[in-house]
Amino acid sequence: MSLSHQQKVYIPKEARTNQYITAEIKVTDELLSQYPDYQSCYQTLSRLIFNLAEQHDLRNVHVITNDKLPVVRYHTEAYCFQTTEQILFFYNPAYHEAQNLFSQENYRARKLRIVFLATGEDIRSNSASFHIRVRELLTELMPLMPISDLKVKVRDHQHLSYDLFAKAKGYKETYGYKLRAIGPRYKARKCELPENVSSLTYVTVSLPLSRKLKQGLLPDSATDFTPLYQHLEDCFLKAAANRQLTRLAMIANGLTPLVRNSKFEKLDSKAEVQMIGFDPNATEQQVIRRWNADNLVEAAHFTIVAGTKDCDDSGFGRFMNNVETALKAFAADIGVDPEREDLVVRFHQHISYQI
Repeated sequence: MSLSHQQKVYIPKEARTNQYITAEIKVTDELLSQYPDYQSCYQTLSRLIFNLAEQHDLRNVHVITNDKLPVVRYHTEAYCFQTTEQILFFYNPAYHEAQNLFSQENYRARKLRIVFLATGEDIRSNSASFHIRVRELLTELMPLMPISDLKVKVRDHQHLSYDLFAKAKGYKETYGYKLRAIGPRYKARKCELPENVSSLTYVTVSLPLSRKLKQGLLPDSATDFTPLYQHLEDCFLKAAANRQLTRLAMIANGLTPLVRNSKFEKLDSKAEVQMIGFDPNATEQQVIRRWNADNLVEAAHFTIVAGTKDCDDSGFGRFMNNVETALKAFAADIGVDPEREDLVVRFHQHISYQI
């Protein structure tokens, strides 16, 4: 295989792309003191934000003042669901536009979180332009806030999602991606980032624990699920080791994994979310496993994180080829049927910084 071919990963044409940017502003006593009550504060600021969004052609914007975590996924129809700790946004960037304030009566928010969902076509190609427009909005917003010296934490989330076995189901057409890092991509499109940027690139796969999988590894009326979880863990670690992938996690405790850079982020797990942290600069192996032998869950979540050296001048293409090879070996080991079962791979690129 030629070097240029190795530096690209060939992803099904049907792959979905998403991008969203969050801006977090700490809600201080001084800020709240400028308004009669919490709700007046949230409503006034959300109207200001929505007006600025219109001016900057940002068409899907939400303000969260109940401290719930936004989770964004592609869907052909627009849905929004709230759980105790999360707000799940399902939407199609090509068609769906919205403005919403999510608040809770008499609740004092720790943060005011603005969520900007990318809209239009060619989301990945236009990601720098979207980032620029969000930054321009924030630059205009801060002087209009009732107090000065407020800090904003910006997080840019991008992901590509696709079925690893699309080809086995007849979807033959692919597109070659180099998967360049966000920094070089943005710089090439004249979107300058500050120096204090934290970045993280990783792949996630969620594996439903199917009836077939459970029946093959567990006796009837089992109450100890160790054989199932240990088999999955062993197969996953073996497949990853064969491709020199060393930053790994298996989460099968019923919680949603949230991946962060452990060097820069405080890791606080909650009732619904399992925070997992990795240092992409560290050279030693990093393995996180969270499962309970007496708790049978619906799905196991697997994460493979890229290290600093996994990104060459071309991008993460070589890393992603190794990930795909490992995941296919893992799937074969545990008996996934490529023609009948989906294994949805999500390639994530995140950056964050404070302004």
